[in-house]
Amino acid sequence: MAENPDLHFLLLPLPEFALLPFGGFLDKLRFSADDEDYSRQRYCAWTILGLQPGHVLSSSGAALSIEATPEEIALADFDYLVLFGGRNAQATAGLAPAYRSLLRRAARAGVKLVAIDNASFLLAACGLLDGHRVAVHWRHEAEFRASFPHLRLAHERLYCVDGARISCAGGTGAIDLAVELLAQGSGRARALKGLADMLVDETRSGQHALRSLHTMPSGERHVDRAIALMHHGLASADGIEQLATSVGISRRQLDRLFHASQGMSAREYWNELRLQHVRWRLLNSSHSLAQLADEIGVSDASHLGKLFRQRFGVAPGTFRRQGGAF
Repeated sequence: MAENPDLHFLLLPLPEFALLPFGGFLDKLRFSADDEDYSRQRYCAWTILGLQPGHVLSSSGAALSIEATPEEIALADFDYLVLFGGRNAQATAGLAPAYRSLLRRAARAGVKLVAIDNASFLLAACGLLDGHRVAVHWRHEAEFRASFPHLRLAHERLYCVDGARISCAGGTGAIDLAVELLAQGSGRARALKGLADMLVDETRSGQHALRSLHTMPSGERHVDRAIALMHHGLASADGIEQLATSVGISRRQLDRLFHASQGMSAREYWNELRLQHVRWRLLNSSHSLAQLADEIGVSDASHLGKLFRQRFGVAPGTFRRQGGAF
């Protein structure tokens, strides 16, 4: 290891962390940490941290070895503490009692806190995101907004660097975030080192618009923009008139374009997005139907239950108990 690396990272994988963002982030550090491809920690260094010694299981069941516990390190020696969130956002937020002391001590020591994927739920539950903008995965925006309505979401962001609090939506966006942090500490040239080896053509800024958010782009820019706004405003009280205004066309023209490309009106499409969100959340969280109703702007659980039965032919509770096997 170099006598004095430019940057020191603590990597903290939470239970059931996702391997993709963890591997992408760590491999970007590895490529930038040395000349050629020797993988020595010369220009940046990292330590895999855990509350307890042993191993932590990823969401796929693969085990990662812990290198150090909080008692074995000096937090002030590190520039960043990077948390990799678990598969279930609610469960990740529930880890706050166990991690709050460590995270607050790190913040007091001047360590920048980085939340990747659902780790933002943990920082928020610990009260460490107050006054900061937060980037979360698009699938969890409604859940985050409902759980922490006082916090500001950074919409349509791969990552958001806001002072000493940094957040990333996850996935391959962790590679882009690693490049940004390395560029700030070691220079752009070293930050970009190894991207070709990772088969990454170019880095993306935090403001990058994710083209793959829609599995079947309509090919019509007004429709695609309207769908993006729908995804980020599942609970929005704004009507279709306001949506049409936001994309710069009339309500009638918006409906005409939706019928042509999606076979339904804009309102019908928006309602379908909301119900598909509830369907996914029933299988991937333990939140009550009342909480899910709040996430998508439905008046109450009873009304949402009726809408769900009409769309999927089964009551929400039954759907959850059966694991969606219908």
